[in-house]
Amino acid sequence: MTTAAIRTDQYTHPMVPGVREVLGITRETSDVFTLRLSGNDGSSGPSFAPGQFNMLYVFGVGESAISASGDPDRSQELIHTIRAVGTVTRAMQTLRRGARIGVRGPYGTPWPLAEARGRDVILVAGGIGLAPLRPAIYQIFRNRPEYGRVIILYGARTPGDLLYAKEIEQWRGRFDTDVMVTVDKAERGWYGQVGVVTGLIPRTEFDPNNAIAMLCGPEIMMRFTIREIERRGMASDQVYVSMERNMKCGWGVCGHCQFGPFFVCKDGPVFRLDHVSHLLGIREI
Repeated sequence: MTTAAIRTDQYTHPMVPGVREVLGITRETSDVFTLRLSGNDGSSGPSFAPGQFNMLYVFGVGESAISASGDPDRSQELIHTIRAVGTVTRAMQTLRRGARIGVRGPYGTPWPLAEARGRDVILVAGGIGLAPLRPAIYQIFRNRPEYGRVIILYGARTPGDLLYAKEIEQWRGRFDTDVMVTVDKAERGWYGQVGVVTGLIPRTEFDPNNAIAMLCGPEIMMRFTIREIERRGMASDQVYVSMERNMKCGWGVCGHCQFGPFFVCKDGPVFRLDHVSHLLGIREI
């Protein structure tokens, strides 16, 4: 997909950010928050494709690559769920309503929703990996008759690390979707599944010959998930992974996100597994 910048000013160079207003910040967990920004001024059409990311710029601090995590068809808002782990993202969580932030993008390849039509869809997320998959879930729900079985598997370290808890409960209430949630370590009051998310895969029902899987989370989680999915009979060209890592410019110039022969910001972050399976787990990459 050709990347298209969403801007409100007269500049069109891809390295020049447009300016957005902060509409609000919601704390999701102890170190994760959701940043709501003004959208594309009500113009028609989606503001990004599920799986794409934006470069968010805090003036005077720096910028960071963050996947869009909202509804692509709600163009009046631009939503990103962010883990505060560095100088830029920690500065983002201190922004107040009405503050201004720079935005470049969207960039990158999307989830294969068109290819998934008519097939069973398995979405597997670990931790904050649910955020880049959430736009795809919205699109699937909006066009639900176009897909076969829809299975959402989500795992986190503890119940307190689960994202979008209220929204997940709404998903679990749907009769046309199978949603399973697990945590690595239970806490008092947790009555759900305990264990890694890969342990949920043998409990699912889908047609391995007519399915597409979309995975996002820590690489070790994705590697074990791939193993379990392949045991069910799925081929590597039916599996897609998000390989977000160390992106600095979003435009393939700086080289920080080189992944073997690929640049994650240009060729990804969503890759078909058979294109990158030989690179997974190589520490030097």
